[in-house]
Amino acid sequence: MPLQIIATEGTLSSNAQKQAFKELTHLLLELHGISGNGFMLPNVIGEVIEVPAGKSFSGGEPAEIIVFELKAPSFVLADAELQRAWFARGTSILERAAGGRVSRERIFGNVVHAVDGAWGIGGVAYNNTALGASIAAQAA
Repeated sequence: MPLQIIATEGTLSSNAQKQAFKELTHLLLELHGISGNGFMLPNVIGEVIEVPAGKSFSGGEPAEIIVFELKAPSFVLADAELQRAWFARGTSILERAAGGRVSRERIFGNVVHAVDGAWGIGGVAYNNTALGASIAAQAA
């Protein structure tokens, strides 16, 4: 599941980027009760993208921001309670990682759900049922 952290340059140190990405990965798995899952853990992938200072915006004006975006099958974070936990805890992870360089109000989250059957891992197309079965087969 691709996860991206998009941050204005200078808001997250290299170490903070790595730690925040790791914490968000583990948060996602924890929320779904699959921490340490042998199938999912290596398939939470992604990158940190640094946007040059002056090239990120809020309200149409240059601003230091951090965005965390997850692309996932439709059953992931589909429940309102899980969504609230993902955004609240994810924002806290990034706020802590920024060390005061970005206020909580300038940290944004987004989840995009893939169409059922449009999920590929290692060249294999999975629908929600097959993906769920693969996850369940590797439950820790």
